[in-house]
Amino acid sequence: MNAIPALPYDYPLPDLHSHLALVIIDMQRDFLEPGGFGDALGNDLTPLQAIVPQLETLLQTVRSLGLLVIHTQECHQPDLSDCPPSKLKRGNSTLRIGDSSSMGRILVCGEPGNAIIPALSPLPNEVVILKPGKGAFYNTPLTSILQKHEITHLLITGVTTEVCVQTTMREANDRGYECLLVEDCTASYFPSFKQATIEMLRAQGGIIGWTATTDQVCRALLKS
Repeated sequence: MNAIPALPYDYPLPDLHSHLALVIIDMQRDFLEPGGFGDALGNDLTPLQAIVPQLETLLQTVRSLGLLVIHTQECHQPDLSDCPPSKLKRGNSTLRIGDSSSMGRILVCGEPGNAIIPALSPLPNEVVILKPGKGAFYNTPLTSILQKHEITHLLITGVTTEVCVQTTMREANDRGYECLLVEDCTASYFPSFKQATIEMLRAQGGIIGWTATTDQVCRALLKS
């Protein structure tokens, strides 16, 4: 059986590559660029920006193999009808969801800041999931898309590790998907949160899933 060297033990690949998909979570300008929502919250953007080269490498490898690629964007309708009041009002930021910034309205579908960063722009044949919550399964067509493509295994990447990435991986695990978090393709504004999340996800013999590096994943995929 082909496998990716991983923790807590090797991640078994499906017999057919077509059952494996890459999920890239919320690599949006609002979270990674100055003037966006992440910046407005007073965060250091450097850890998020640092994973872009690794994600480019992984994405290029996955595309070369013809695997399914799924991008997610956290966003809301212009009238914010799909944004719970608790989410809208929470925090002490000078900018809130729906407010105007230098990149348009914060976390609103179609605004410049809501776009995926240019380095990782989706190709026309790739799936883009617009999600109103933290997890990629909540109130989205993700489940039906995965079923349509007969996906059983997921490579999970993106930001932030402890929020949208972890939520999505836990949701996927509960639905029976075999999930591997690519460690250097995920980031948090708080590095200690990232490390704690990685340890939680792979604890207890992989209670939620596996973790590995970009190099480990790419080498295994290219030779399997």
